[in-house]
Amino acid sequence: MKPMNYEICKKHYLKKVQIDNDKINSILVMHKDRINFIEQISNTKINKKRFCSIICENYYEIIKELLIALLLKKGLKSKNHECLISYFKYNFPEYEQESIILHQLKDKRNLLHYEAKQIDSDYLIRNELEFIKIIKIVTSLIKKNIEIKY
Repeated sequence: MKPMNYEICKKHYLKKVQIDNDKINSILVMHKDRINFIEQISNTKINKKRFCSIICENYYEIIKELLIALLLKKGLKSKNHECLISYFKYNFPEYEQESIILHQLKDKRNLLHYEAKQIDSDYLIRNELEFIKIIKIVTSLIKKNIEIKY
């Protein structure tokens, strides 16, 4: 599946809001806590395999929250996760591949949440470095021209 069409998102699911630097900063702090959590539960191959679904879910939550902060920095709010990804893909076309990986992660997370389908550890092994890369990219985009308090 592809991310939702950005024009549909703009028309129906994105709205203008006031920029809230405190919330943006709070999201940036929380994402570091989630990263620390992932590092603690995935400290061995056995744990990484056992907790694969939880780790992937947390990577998704980190990236989703960072995309919320990125939109908020631009004075926007999305009514759904699809439009967060669509916004990223549309406004940062140089990260096309990262958008695809992010959308796949969203699909995996949704299968976990709504159908209780566990995520295979091979998926995490193949994509974890990409998740970390996406986190760094989005964090960097947020930090441009914003006062960061942490």
